Amino acid sequence: MLTVLVLGGTAEARALAAVLHERPGTRVVSSLAGRVARPRLPVGEVRVGGFGGPDKLAEYLRAESVAAVVDATHPFAERISASAATAARAAAVPLVLLRRPGWTPRPGDTWHRVDDLTAAAALLPDLGDRVFLTTGRQGLPAFATAGQWFLVRCVDPPDPPLPARCELLLDRGPYTLDGELALMRAHRVEVLVTKDSGGPLTAAKLDAARELGLPVVVVRRPGTPDVPVLASVPEVVDWLTGVLPGSRSTG
Repeated sequence: MLTVLVLGGTAEARALAAVLHERPGTRVVSSLAGRVARPRLPVGEVRVGGFGGPDKLAEYLRAESVAAVVDATHPFAERISASAATAARAAAVPLVLLRRPGWTPRPGDTWHRVDDLTAAAALLPDLGDRVFLTTGRQGLPAFATAGQWFLVRCVDPPDPPLPARCELLLDRGPYTLDGELALMRAHRVEVLVTKDSGGPLTAAKLDAARELGLPVVVVRRPGTPDVPVLASVPEVVDWLTGVLPGSRSTG
Protein backbone atom coordinates (compact mmCIF):
# COMPACT_ATOMS: atom_id res chain seq x y z
CA MET A 1 0.00 0.00 0.00
CA LEU A 2 1.49 3.32 -1.13
CA THR A 3 0.63 6.42 0.91
CA VAL A 4 0.03 9.76 -0.80
CA LEU A 5 -0.29 12.86 1.37
CA VAL A 6 -2.52 15.56 -0.12
CA LEU A 7 -2.20 18.98 1.47
CA GLY A 8 -5.71 20.13 0.79
CA GLY A 9 -8.54 22.52 1.46
CA THR A 10 -9.37 23.22 -2.20
CA ALA A 11 -11.80 21.78 -4.73
CA GLU A 12 -8.85 20.35 -6.65
CA ALA A 13 -7.60 18.58 -3.53
CA ARG A 14 -10.99 16.98 -2.94
CA ALA A 15 -11.22 15.87 -6.57
CA LEU A 16 -7.74 14.35 -6.40
CA ALA A 17 -8.52 12.53 -3.15
CA ALA A 18 -11.63 11.03 -4.75
CA VAL A 19 -9.60 9.71 -7.68
CA LEU A 20 -6.80 8.31 -5.51
CA HIS A 21 -9.28 6.75 -3.08
CA GLU A 22 -10.45 4.47 -5.92
CA ARG A 23 -6.91 3.65 -7.04
CA PRO A 24 -5.89 0.09 -6.06
CA GLY A 25 -2.94 -0.10 -3.72
CA THR A 26 -3.06 3.59 -2.79
CA ARG A 27 -3.77 5.09 0.61
CA VAL A 28 -4.62 8.78 0.40
CA VAL A 29 -4.38 11.02 3.46
CA SER A 30 -5.76 14.55 3.11
CA SER A 31 -4.40 17.17 5.49
CA LEU A 32 -6.42 20.32 6.21
CA ALA A 33 -4.97 23.35 7.96
CA GLY A 34 -8.02 23.72 10.21
CA ARG A 35 -8.57 27.41 9.52
CA VAL A 36 -12.20 26.94 8.44
CA ALA A 37 -14.73 25.94 11.10
CA ARG A 38 -16.77 23.64 8.84
CA PRO A 39 -14.54 22.57 5.95
CA ARG A 40 -15.73 20.51 3.02
CA LEU A 41 -14.20 17.11 3.71
CA PRO A 42 -12.69 14.87 1.03
CA VAL A 43 -13.15 11.12 0.86
CA GLY A 44 -10.56 8.92 2.50
CA GLU A 45 -8.47 9.61 5.57
CA VAL A 46 -8.43 13.19 6.84
CA ARG A 47 -6.22 14.90 9.39
CA VAL A 48 -6.92 18.45 10.57
CA GLY A 49 -4.37 20.91 11.92
CA GLY A 50 -0.83 21.95 11.12
CA PHE A 51 2.21 19.74 11.47
CA GLY A 52 4.25 22.24 13.49
CA GLY A 53 6.69 23.34 10.82
CA PRO A 54 8.82 21.63 8.17
CA ASP A 55 10.83 19.50 10.62
CA LYS A 56 7.69 17.97 12.12
CA LEU A 57 6.21 17.45 8.67
CA ALA A 58 9.38 15.64 7.58
CA GLU A 59 9.06 13.41 10.66
CA TYR A 60 5.46 12.63 9.67
CA LEU A 61 6.50 11.75 6.11
CA ARG A 62 9.08 9.29 7.42
CA ALA A 63 6.86 7.81 10.14
CA GLU A 64 3.95 7.23 7.75
CA SER A 65 6.21 6.01 4.91
CA VAL A 66 4.67 8.61 2.60
CA ALA A 67 5.58 7.83 -1.00
CA ALA A 68 4.59 11.20 -2.50
CA VAL A 69 3.20 14.58 -1.45
CA VAL A 70 0.75 16.69 -3.44
CA ASP A 71 0.51 20.31 -2.34
CA ALA A 72 -3.03 21.22 -3.41
CA THR A 73 -3.45 24.10 -0.98
CA HIS A 74 -4.85 27.53 -1.82
CA PRO A 75 -2.69 29.59 -4.20
CA PHE A 76 -2.10 32.08 -1.37
CA ALA A 77 -1.05 29.48 1.25
CA GLU A 78 2.55 30.57 0.76
CA ARG A 79 3.88 29.48 4.15
CA ILE A 80 2.38 25.99 3.92
CA SER A 81 3.82 25.47 0.44
CA ALA A 82 7.28 26.58 1.54
CA SER A 83 7.14 24.27 4.56
CA ALA A 84 6.03 21.34 2.40
CA ALA A 85 8.89 21.88 -0.05
CA THR A 86 11.45 21.98 2.77
CA ALA A 87 10.03 18.89 4.47
CA ALA A 88 9.77 16.83 1.29
CA ARG A 89 13.36 17.67 0.40
CA ALA A 90 14.56 16.67 3.88
CA ALA A 91 12.64 13.38 3.81
CA ALA A 92 13.55 12.64 0.17
CA VAL A 93 9.88 12.35 -0.79
CA PRO A 94 8.67 13.45 -4.26
CA LEU A 95 6.50 16.58 -4.16
CA VAL A 96 4.31 18.23 -6.78
CA LEU A 97 2.33 21.46 -6.57
CA LEU A 98 -1.24 21.30 -7.90
CA ARG A 99 -2.09 24.89 -8.70
CA ARG A 100 -5.18 25.95 -10.62
CA PRO A 101 -4.55 28.64 -13.25
CA GLY A 102 -5.13 32.22 -12.22
CA TRP A 103 -7.83 34.41 -13.70
CA THR A 104 -7.18 36.43 -16.83
CA PRO A 105 -8.89 39.71 -17.76
CA ARG A 106 -11.47 39.70 -20.52
CA PRO A 107 -12.69 42.48 -22.82
CA GLY A 108 -14.54 45.05 -20.74
CA ASP A 109 -12.57 44.38 -17.55
CA THR A 110 -10.84 47.18 -15.66
CA TRP A 111 -8.29 45.45 -13.48
CA HIS A 112 -5.66 46.98 -11.23
CA ARG A 113 -3.06 44.39 -10.22
CA VAL A 114 -1.17 44.86 -6.95
CA ASP A 115 1.39 42.81 -5.06
CA ASP A 116 -0.29 42.64 -1.66
CA LEU A 117 -3.26 43.72 0.43
CA THR A 118 -1.52 46.85 1.71
CA ALA A 119 -1.10 48.04 -1.87
CA ALA A 120 -4.75 47.19 -2.55
CA ALA A 121 -5.89 49.35 0.37
CA ALA A 122 -3.69 52.24 -0.79
CA LEU A 123 -5.29 52.17 -4.24
CA LEU A 124 -8.91 52.39 -3.07
CA PRO A 125 -9.21 56.19 -2.60
CA ASP A 126 -8.75 56.59 -6.35
CA LEU A 127 -11.35 53.97 -7.27
CA GLY A 128 -14.44 54.26 -5.08
CA ASP A 129 -15.93 54.61 -1.62
CA ARG A 130 -18.04 51.44 -1.46
CA VAL A 131 -15.85 48.34 -1.60
CA PHE A 132 -16.75 44.67 -1.99
CA LEU A 133 -13.86 42.96 -0.18
CA THR A 134 -13.46 39.24 -0.94
CA THR A 135 -9.86 38.54 0.11
CA GLY A 136 -10.64 36.37 3.15
CA ARG A 137 -10.73 37.05 6.86
CA GLN A 138 -7.02 36.83 7.61
CA GLY A 139 -5.99 39.89 5.61
CA LEU A 140 -8.55 42.34 6.97
CA PRO A 141 -6.09 44.29 9.18
CA ALA A 142 -4.63 45.77 5.99
CA PHE A 143 -7.92 47.66 5.56
CA ALA A 144 -8.54 48.53 9.22
CA THR A 145 -7.62 52.21 8.84
CA ALA A 146 -9.16 52.71 5.39
CA GLY A 147 -11.86 55.34 5.14
CA GLN A 148 -14.08 53.52 2.65
CA TRP A 149 -17.22 51.52 3.42
CA PHE A 150 -16.68 47.76 3.00
CA LEU A 151 -18.90 44.79 2.32
CA VAL A 152 -16.67 42.05 3.76
CA ARG A 153 -17.45 38.52 2.61
CA CYS A 154 -15.74 35.54 4.20
CA VAL A 155 -16.55 32.00 5.30
CA ASP A 156 -15.98 32.35 9.06
CA PRO A 157 -16.22 35.36 11.40
CA PRO A 158 -12.99 37.39 11.29
CA ASP A 159 -10.95 38.59 14.23
CA PRO A 160 -10.43 42.32 14.74
CA PRO A 161 -9.26 44.77 13.65
CA LEU A 162 -11.88 45.33 10.95
CA PRO A 163 -12.55 48.38 8.80
CA ALA A 164 -14.36 51.04 10.81
CA ARG A 165 -17.20 51.19 8.28
CA CYS A 166 -18.17 47.70 7.18
CA GLU A 167 -20.90 45.12 6.86
CA LEU A 168 -19.97 41.47 7.37
CA LEU A 169 -21.40 38.78 5.10
CA LEU A 170 -20.64 35.16 6.05
CA ASP A 171 -21.05 33.02 2.96
CA ARG A 172 -19.32 30.31 0.96
CA GLY A 173 -19.23 29.72 -2.80
CA PRO A 174 -19.92 28.65 -5.41
CA TYR A 175 -21.61 31.88 -6.46
CA THR A 176 -23.77 32.71 -9.48
CA LEU A 177 -23.69 35.72 -11.77
CA ASP A 178 -27.28 36.65 -10.91
CA GLY A 179 -26.54 36.42 -7.21
CA GLU A 180 -23.39 38.53 -7.44
CA LEU A 181 -25.13 41.16 -9.56
CA ALA A 182 -27.99 41.41 -7.07
CA LEU A 183 -25.57 41.66 -4.15
CA MET A 184 -23.43 44.37 -5.72
CA ARG A 185 -26.45 46.40 -6.80
CA ALA A 186 -28.14 46.13 -3.42
CA HIS A 187 -25.03 47.44 -1.65
CA ARG A 188 -24.19 50.01 -4.35
CA VAL A 189 -20.70 48.58 -4.73
CA GLU A 190 -18.22 50.80 -6.57
CA VAL A 191 -15.08 48.63 -6.56
CA LEU A 192 -14.27 44.95 -6.07
CA VAL A 193 -11.13 43.68 -4.30
CA THR A 194 -10.07 40.06 -4.76
CA LYS A 195 -7.07 37.79 -4.67
CA ASP A 196 -6.17 36.01 -7.90
CA SER A 197 -7.46 32.70 -6.55
CA GLY A 198 -8.50 31.33 -9.93
CA GLY A 199 -11.08 28.62 -10.54
CA PRO A 200 -14.81 28.75 -11.30
CA LEU A 201 -16.29 28.66 -7.78
CA THR A 202 -15.88 32.38 -7.09
CA ALA A 203 -15.34 33.78 -10.59
CA ALA A 204 -18.90 35.10 -10.93
CA LYS A 205 -17.95 38.27 -9.02
CA LEU A 206 -15.56 39.16 -11.85
CA ASP A 207 -18.30 38.67 -14.43
CA ALA A 208 -20.63 40.83 -12.36
CA ALA A 209 -18.04 43.59 -12.01
CA ARG A 210 -17.51 43.55 -15.77
CA GLU A 211 -21.25 43.79 -16.44
CA LEU A 212 -21.60 46.67 -13.98
CA GLY A 213 -18.51 48.47 -15.28
CA LEU A 214 -16.75 48.34 -11.91
CA PRO A 215 -12.98 48.46 -11.37
CA VAL A 216 -11.39 45.39 -9.82
CA VAL A 217 -8.28 45.34 -7.64
CA VAL A 218 -6.56 41.97 -8.10
CA VAL A 219 -3.85 40.85 -5.67
CA ARG A 220 -1.16 38.89 -7.47
CA ARG A 221 -0.24 35.40 -6.33
CA PRO A 222 2.91 34.86 -4.30
CA GLY A 223 5.77 32.91 -5.81
CA THR A 224 5.96 29.13 -5.63
CA PRO A 225 8.74 26.86 -4.32
CA ASP A 226 11.18 25.29 -6.75
CA VAL A 227 9.12 22.14 -7.31
CA PRO A 228 7.11 20.74 -10.25
CA VAL A 229 3.86 22.66 -10.78
CA LEU A 230 0.84 21.09 -12.51
CA ALA A 231 -2.53 22.63 -13.28
CA SER A 232 -5.04 19.77 -13.17
CA VAL A 233 -5.94 16.58 -11.35
CA PRO A 234 -5.31 14.32 -14.40
CA GLU A 235 -1.81 15.78 -14.74
CA VAL A 236 -1.08 15.02 -11.10
CA VAL A 237 -2.39 11.46 -11.45
CA ASP A 238 -0.03 10.96 -14.40
CA TRP A 239 2.84 12.41 -12.35
CA LEU A 240 2.07 10.02 -9.49
CA THR A 241 2.07 7.10 -11.91
CA GLY A 242 5.60 8.08 -12.84
CA VAL A 243 6.99 8.52 -9.32
CA LEU A 244 5.22 5.89 -7.21
CA PRO A 245 7.06 2.57 -7.02
CA GLY A 246 5.38 -0.08 -9.17
CA SER A 247 2.68 2.27 -10.50
CA ARG A 248 3.53 1.78 -14.14
CA SER A 249 3.33 -1.99 -13.94
CA THR A 250 0.19 -2.13 -11.78
CA GLY A 251 -1.75 0.63 -13.57
